[in-house]
Amino acid sequence: MTFNSETIIQDIRTDFEKMIDFVMGEEAHTATADQIERGLFSLLLAMGAKLLGLFFVMRSQDSTRGKYQCRDGCELPYQQEKKRDYYSIFGKLPIWRPYFYKKGKGGAMPLDAELSLGDDCYSDLVREVSEYLGVYTVYGKSGDILGGLLGLNLSTRALQANVAKDARDVEAYYEQKPPPSPADEAEVLVIQADGKGVPLILEAPAEAKVRLGKGQKHGRKKEAIVTTVYTIAARPRTPTEVVASYFKGEKPTTQLPKPQNKQIWATLDGKDTALLRLSRQVDLRQGQHIQHKVALCDGCEALQSRIAAQFSDFTLILDFIHANEYLWKVANRILGETNDQRFEWMAQRTLQMLSGETQQIIRDFHQLAQEPKTTKAQREQLIQTANYFERNRPYMDYPTYLVNGWPIASGVIEGACRHFVKDRCELSGMRWHQTGAENLLRLRAVAENGDWDTYHEFRRHKRHLRLYGLPIHNLQTLETQVINSPPLTPDPVPSDYPSNYHQLPLVA
Repeated sequence: MTFNSETIIQDIRTDFEKMIDFVMGEEAHTATADQIERGLFSLLLAMGAKLLGLFFVMRSQDSTRGKYQCRDGCELPYQQEKKRDYYSIFGKLPIWRPYFYKKGKGGAMPLDAELSLGDDCYSDLVREVSEYLGVYTVYGKSGDILGGLLGLNLSTRALQANVAKDARDVEAYYEQKPPPSPADEAEVLVIQADGKGVPLILEAPAEAKVRLGKGQKHGRKKEAIVTTVYTIAARPRTPTEVVASYFKGEKPTTQLPKPQNKQIWATLDGKDTALLRLSRQVDLRQGQHIQHKVALCDGCEALQSRIAAQFSDFTLILDFIHANEYLWKVANRILGETNDQRFEWMAQRTLQMLSGETQQIIRDFHQLAQEPKTTKAQREQLIQTANYFERNRPYMDYPTYLVNGWPIASGVIEGACRHFVKDRCELSGMRWHQTGAENLLRLRAVAENGDWDTYHEFRRHKRHLRLYGLPIHNLQTLETQVINSPPLTPDPVPSDYPSNYHQLPLVA
């Protein structure tokens, strides 16, 4: 293969002159900012493709075509040039590499390792940009965005395959990631867990039907268990303050503490798997700086029992919002959903609950359920709420929780279930294979936890080790060197130049 880098260099210099003419030529004097910006972007992409192509030509020219010595000492003679396609952010480019082969010993293309190429045709930058779009919007739309912006044709199937490959090292990344510094943590360690259904495709679908019957669906839902761990500063408050804030919208007199170093995770592999991983993350966060340990959960008995067993040194708290919803059900059933007296009734009952009078509420509801004027529907709701409170009473010691300054609402996990799982996995008509949803949730966790760049750096090192058996040299990246280099400063203006020097035309 004959390479002519000088021709490419001349083309690039010609293109650069064209760009200067594009922004300073005759037509530019009447162009809009949008026209110039869009035109420049296209020209820069074209020049980037040529520059990257020049880089590949240069590296191929630098490669030996004598004999290649393998790590086991075996020598492979040069055979021929082999091409592979490389889909970059600038478009599709060819890479020609010397191929070495010996019968009985196999072949090798050492330039692949030197360039740290993956085992497919997509550049790491293309993968990371497309996957970041993919964890926040549907795969097809991600491809449309890349196509419209960069002219890249990335299919949904290709994006799914890349997500599957690039999600394989997420667990290993978090196992080696050091815990937050105690100086960046608060004194209350909090864990939360909840479930959210993900619509799955039936693995063995029945015979296709023209029209489904009543209650029949194309798929089923499987629960994704969402977990989170973080620390937060203690903030003591009174039941009256909580009620005033919740029902009257009164703002707190002090600034609310925010979760520190929050980490979110979700898995479709079941409650035990989710909590086992959560326990490993909790172990990393332990230390003398942790003064209290709190576990927030709704009334799901399966989760409560597992959390109580696996996190026995945590205080298990029933989410106040879930408990309050049961009071709302009673208020709506007894007073009616349009009765304004509900709010006063709710404020009084909520204050009772937060003040430690849950047992009194239970007795009142049972007594009201037995009154003759109580309807069957009202009686059922009263008994249901009373039984719910009775079962969860060990986790409803709200006066103690408030005095200690602990959180009593699982808003973090509720928000995670909504935006982390539902907003991506439950769009209209969307159904998943379990492995595909699991892969997406892993990369989505990386993005939500603020680990995107560091994870992909870790992933690239792991991939290089798998493919080539040696680690990448741990050198400062070229882009970091460029970013950190001092800015270019203009030459000083000679003293005899005119005073309007900076206003003179840049070209004659």
